Amino acid sequence: MRFLPGRRTKGCLLAGVFCVLILTGCSLINKPDAILSEPIPTPVHTVTRPAQPASPGSIWPGANSHNMLFTDKKAGYVNDIVTIVVEESATGANKGTTNTSRDGKAEFGASALLGIETSILKKNANMGESISVGGTSSNTMKGTGDTSRGGSLQARITARVVKVYENGNLYIEGRRMMAVNAEDQYLVLSGIIRPEDITSDNTISSKYIADAKIVYTGRGVVDEKMRPGWLSRTLDYVWPF
Repeated sequence: MRFLPGRRTKGCLLAGVFCVLILTGCSLINKPDAILSEPIPTPVHTVTRPAQPASPGSIWPGANSHNMLFTDKKAGYVNDIVTIVVEESATGANKGTTNTSRDGKAEFGASALLGIETSILKKNANMGESISVGGTSSNTMKGTGDTSRGGSLQARITARVVKVYENGNLYIEGRRMMAVNAEDQYLVLSGIIRPEDITSDNTISSKYIADAKIVYTGRGVVDEKMRPGWLSRTLDYVWPF
């Protein structure tokens, strides 16, 4: 007995394939607001400076940036803030050219070949008075290619000191969301800085951030028009050719 799928079975199969395409397309859609909610990973193999608790019965809360008489207002403790001047610019270019050629020529002639040439020449009158073989070959290849890429980002964002390491370095993290005309812009920054790189006005350039992670993205009508539809992205993702 042969099982012939009916309309209901075919409909279930089509519905299943359609659901898989929808789920795949949804998973490929970028969600910028998730960037603000997800925690930024802290670099591994680090030691955090332990907090110094106040002595029992003492009214001294411990040293911080507000009660030190001979220090400025630069960030140096947990929950202090510091302004990051983002000035990132990167360019790259690569170019390659290939040009090769090869020419070859070979000739061979025999006036006597153990008497065999006589019978060959009698049967082939167009060969002339001797047996000769020759040939030429030529091979040429040319290739060229170049690639270039550049990017620039300038911004200011105020970050918060999340951790103070044993050597005094600071782990900072800053997030910002701006909405303009139904277009949401997200800027996320994190990394490790040295207190001595912070200027007197409590700012630091982004080039002094170690393990820097800078994310600048957006979501809205402009972002939707710049990207292809979810079905096109799904087909590009699963298409094997």
